[in-house]
Amino acid sequence: MPRQVDHEGRRHRIAEAVCLLADEHGLEGVTLRDVAARAQVSMGAVQRCFRNKEEMLVFALGHIGERITERVRARLLRSPAQSAGTNLGHAVTEIALLQEEHRAEARVWLAFVAQAAVSEPLADTLKTNYAALQETFAQLIREAGESAGSAAPPVDPQGEARTLLALADGLTTHVLIGHLTPQQAADVLHAQLATLWDRLSGPATAP
Repeated sequence: MPRQVDHEGRRHRIAEAVCLLADEHGLEGVTLRDVAARAQVSMGAVQRCFRNKEEMLVFALGHIGERITERVRARLLRSPAQSAGTNLGHAVTEIALLQEEHRAEARVWLAFVAQAAVSEPLADTLKTNYAALQETFAQLIREAGESAGSAAPPVDPQGEARTLLALADGLTTHVLIGHLTPQQAADVLHAQLATLWDRLSGPATAP
């Protein structure tokens, strides 16, 4: 009986190899031959999974995006009793990839962002990832606004979500190049969140 091949598992294994090579050499250093060697599969196996390098890179980018999104969701599920505001702070921090253990992932993510500027398929994948993250942020902002009560001033959840997402993404770059330390970047995020909570809560009511 022929051996069953886990094609989806192999595709994810190849995607992990792409990420490792991209971290070491950048995307320009990623070749099908090197990916096959790092994934410990044949060239033919890689070509059966992906028609060309661009298709392989698009899948690898989606793989990273799913990993980050799942980490955010897992963080929220672990703390269901926390406020929407606290959860949003955790989610934004995860997206910024400020922790040392996520530094390699941040380098790979930015390599894909740079390549997406000249690759429409990669750009489309990025836009899909960002849209999903923005909606997660917007939902948490809506929930935080509801918990603040009717006295809270109007806030555009989608607009605020866009701001937070762009800020988190930009801080990733500043930390990677050494312009900011992870703590300084975290302080910037927390300051932005504190301003948002003040707006959601509205002016303090005099006793």
